[in-house]
Amino acid sequence: MGPKVGSLIYIQSFKHDGSLHRTWSLGFVIEANDERTVVVTNKTWVTEADGRKWYTREPAICFFYPDQWFNILCMMRKTGVYYYCNLASPVIYDGEALKHIDYDLDVKVFPDGKVILLDEDEYEEHSREMNYPESVKNIIEDELQILLDWIEDKKTPFDTEELNEMFKVYLKLLEANNKREYYRVIE
Repeated sequence: MGPKVGSLIYIQSFKHDGSLHRTWSLGFVIEANDERTVVVTNKTWVTEADGRKWYTREPAICFFYPDQWFNILCMMRKTGVYYYCNLASPVIYDGEALKHIDYDLDVKVFPDGKVILLDEDEYEEHSREMNYPESVKNIIEDELQILLDWIEDKKTPFDTEELNEMFKVYLKLLEANNKREYYRVIE
C-alpha cells in the first residue's frame, strides 16, 4: 500500500551497496496509485551521505514509479521546467519513506528541449566498485532508452501544461490539509 494523498513523507535514495545516498526531509504526496507516486518538494532540506545539508530552491514535482528504473524530478522555475531524471531502481514505500537505489546515470532536460546524459564516469566507477550484476546493467541500459523515448514523445511528465495543472492540485491540497506552514510558494 502506498502513501496517502495529502501526507508528508521522506524520500530516501540508497546506493547499490545499501549505503544511504541522499534524503529529502519532506515530500507532499499529491498522487498515489499503482502506476506512480507523485510528490512535491518545496523549500525542503536535503541531506547527503556525507552529512552536508542543503535547501531546495524551488518547487519540484517528483514522479516515482514502482515498475520503472528511473524517477523524474520536474523543477518548476520562473524560466521554465527543468527535468532531472535519475536512473534508479523501482520505488518502494515502507510506510514512512519512498525508497530507491540510485544507479548514478542522470538525464537533464532543459526548457528548450536540450537533453544531456550526466555521470557516465560515476556509473562506470560504481559499477566496478559495487559489482553491479550484468542483469542490472542491462536493465539500466534498457530503461535509459525508455526514458529517452518518453522525453522525445513528451510523455507524462514531460508535458509542461500538465505539470502546471498538477502544481495547482498541489496548492489546493496544501490548503485543504492546512500544510501551508511547511511550504512557501514561489510567487
